[in-house]
Amino acid sequence: MSDISSILQGGYNHATSRLWQSERSLRKASLMYPIFITDILDAEENISSLPGQKRWGINKLEGFLKPLVEKGLKSLILFGVPTTDDPDGPVILAVKLIRDKFPELFIACDVCLCEYTDHGHCGYLNEDGTIDNLASVKRIAEVAINYSKAVFVKGAHCVAPSDMMDGRIKAIKESLIRENLGNKILLMSYSAKFASSFYGPFREAANSAPAFGDRKCYQLPPNGRGLARRAITRDLSEGADIIIVKPGMPYLDILRDAKELCPDTPIAVYQVSGEFAMIWRSAEANVFDLRTAVLESMESFLRAGANLILTYYTPQLLGWLDA
Repeated sequence: MSDISSILQGGYNHATSRLWQSERSLRKASLMYPIFITDILDAEENISSLPGQKRWGINKLEGFLKPLVEKGLKSLILFGVPTTDDPDGPVILAVKLIRDKFPELFIACDVCLCEYTDHGHCGYLNEDGTIDNLASVKRIAEVAINYSKAVFVKGAHCVAPSDMMDGRIKAIKESLIRENLGNKILLMSYSAKFASSFYGPFREAANSAPAFGDRKCYQLPPNGRGLARRAITRDLSEGADIIIVKPGMPYLDILRDAKELCPDTPIAVYQVSGEFAMIWRSAEANVFDLRTAVLESMESFLRAGANLILTYYTPQLLGWLDA
């Protein structure tokens, strides 16, 4: 007779008992949907490298979101794609509209400068083309406060700095506290954001590709596990309420590190545009079934430690979770 400790399959031979093997289960509240907002009011612009995703104008936003909210959408993150220098900007206008039409929806605002500069980098530059970190952090904190004030008109929400400038979490947190928003606005930090080839479709969607050079001097190198651990620990100490790992599937080890470093802090993962497109195009070519592959990717994130998943597959998942 074999050693009884070697017999495992009896514990997961039923669909229900298989669910019990998960550390956490995928729920609609586990999903945050990234949405691109343009200041062209009636825009509904297809994004060729992100199938099914669009840049939305304010006048089209309510009609787009209504069926998703009815299906159970709980949260979204807004990325501005401006074409003019309007001081309100597309994100602030979108926040005001969403809070009016969908008051229960949780809104996060991505905070970065790349979409708003002519050079496409995530901060201000020195004359020699290098990042001016101090000036960048100051401006990023100002943007975060502007979004926070707009968001807080009808409820507490979230700012999410994705720029990777040193010290920006502390600067934003201190600014929130000064504005009496420190205990009202959630601060979600892209702490472990890697310089990745998987961002390609996003750069088309947000018109944010660098005009020159790359972002390797301020985004983490793909082999920089130790740097990622240091950045996660630093941002937590500076006041981050949630830590994001980005991209997702190529960095599951970093996601697990984040959960081990911050066991009492919610951990988010961003299944980025290249991951989305890779799965979509593979399914389109009959390499595998789309639903099965997407759900497997979600399970891998949960297994590694994610509490929140930012994914462009949110609309499909809202339906699949009802099936």
